[in-house]
Amino acid sequence: MLLGTVLVLLLGGGAGTASAHAALRATDPRDGTVLKTAPRDITLTFTESVGLLDDSFRVLDPENRRLRPTKVAHGPEGADTVRATLPGKLGEGTYVVAWRVVSADSHPVSGAFTFSVGKPSPTTATIDTGPVEDPATGGLYNIARWLAYLGAALLIGTAAFVAVCRPPDSGPLRRPLWAGLWTLCGATLVLLVLRAPYESGEGPAAAFDLSSFTRILTTRPGEALLVRLALLPVAAFLVVRLLRRGASSRAWRAGGAVLSVALALTWAAAEHASAGIQVPVAMTSSVLHVLAMAVWLGGLTALLITLSRSSSASEAPVAMVTRFSRLAFACVTVLVVTGVYQSWRGLGSLSAFTDSTYGRLLLLKLVAVVLLLGMAGLSRQWTARLVTEEPAGAVVEEKVPETVGGPPAPVSAPPPPPAESTTPPSDDPFRRGLRRSVLVEVAIAVAVLVVSTILAGTLPGRAAAEAAKEATTGGLPTASVSYVPFQVARANGKVQVTLESDRKGENSVEAVVLTSNGGIATVPELRLSFTLPAQDIGPIDAKLTDKGGYWGSDALNLPLAGDWEMKVTVRVSDIDQVSVTRKVRIN
Repeated sequence: MLLGTVLVLLLGGGAGTASAHAALRATDPRDGTVLKTAPRDITLTFTESVGLLDDSFRVLDPENRRLRPTKVAHGPEGADTVRATLPGKLGEGTYVVAWRVVSADSHPVSGAFTFSVGKPSPTTATIDTGPVEDPATGGLYNIARWLAYLGAALLIGTAAFVAVCRPPDSGPLRRPLWAGLWTLCGATLVLLVLRAPYESGEGPAAAFDLSSFTRILTTRPGEALLVRLALLPVAAFLVVRLLRRGASSRAWRAGGAVLSVALALTWAAAEHASAGIQVPVAMTSSVLHVLAMAVWLGGLTALLITLSRSSSASEAPVAMVTRFSRLAFACVTVLVVTGVYQSWRGLGSLSAFTDSTYGRLLLLKLVAVVLLLGMAGLSRQWTARLVTEEPAGAVVEEKVPETVGGPPAPVSAPPPPPAESTTPPSDDPFRRGLRRSVLVEVAIAVAVLVVSTILAGTLPGRAAAEAAKEATTGGLPTASVSYVPFQVARANGKVQVTLESDRKGENSVEAVVLTSNGGIATVPELRLSFTLPAQDIGPIDAKLTDKGGYWGSDALNLPLAGDWEMKVTVRVSDIDQVSVTRKVRIN
């Protein structure tokens, strides 16, 4: 039931445009710009470094014919810029540029913009850039990514539980150890196979393209997955050694710790931590966060299995529980510290908690973590009671009892047991209560893991805010295109009005009169004015002049943001003219 819920969440919440982590900061030419001469290159600037695909750029001319750039590479400014050299000299009209790249943290991002040479086309070429990822590929990829997290938690957490907590019988823990190893191996293979179609936005069948698969092996995400696969045989050897001889040797424990760090690095090297600000600190924080998550979640699972298989204190000694309590407390501390840092790094501001999808998901994760800590507190109480009721003759190595998932709690020395009763009951209520609270902890921890996986596929609030700020300050304006139908005498048609920018301030405007069948019409006069009723400003005359086939002006200045009334006056003869008003939003 829980696994089914997880899959639904991943399929429904893991795909779509939110998986893009590099945001477009600026384009040259700017979106909607009308150029006097054709550009030689097209340059895109992103909020972080990006990788190129075989088909990163598609350029369509005014006739919807594709123009293939002669060269596509990173610009001299760095890996956060991409430059495409256009073929030959471009003709007059509107061009569409569709692009697709892979952000530094391994997620694809795509989009499109337009620019015009000479004057806008009467009809603009259109292109459907499609979703950032194919829904089927994205769903399968995100399921595999979640399973990889889960496999790592079972493998690393169970191994840490055996090595540190030293349960009296590690036999019941063989299954989660091997299940974690094989789950991680299978999920990593699926991620590697699906990586190419995930980046290109194609269906799962594209995974059989050998050339694309070969290319993936040379990218940073592909290399990270290959390293992970190479580490798994070493992990299998250590698992066999752990199950046969235990982990009494410091050298073996050190080897397991190094291997765990190396596995965690394969995530940090290909996700959020590898791009943005403070990369070395972020990489370290990410590794510690993954390890703490794995040890806590996997250890809780191992503890639950051990408690479920035991019926007495001799089978589930209090010493084992208190050892895990100390380990869990250390994990909680690491998770809190690294979580706060990663939240600050991803959000950038408190307002991003509510203004961005990333922030809202992070709030959801924080609520789940608070519930998890609440259950850890309940486990703490059961552990304290369990220590108090410890039977005579039991050996407790730790003098200060601690609790599952929580900080140490001072407990007074237990009273001596009655002399006539030295045999513990078959299953006391304290042990049952501890098992139930740990079970709920595991369930909530799995939910936290689900939200964390979705967060890994969501545009960080800091990147979104940075891109929006650049756009607001003029880095990436959006053209405003309006169509104003008119009818006068026996003539009817529409006027296509294009504002270079939808923002306040200096602006350029172009207008084309179109016939009812889409052709360009010639009229003796075309006037355009703007009024802002809310501020009692206007009318402001755009001062259009005949440019030979279209009307234009570079002298328009709309000083305030708001809903402006655009009045278009068309004169078709000496005595026939008509005026039509439309609203235009200026930001």
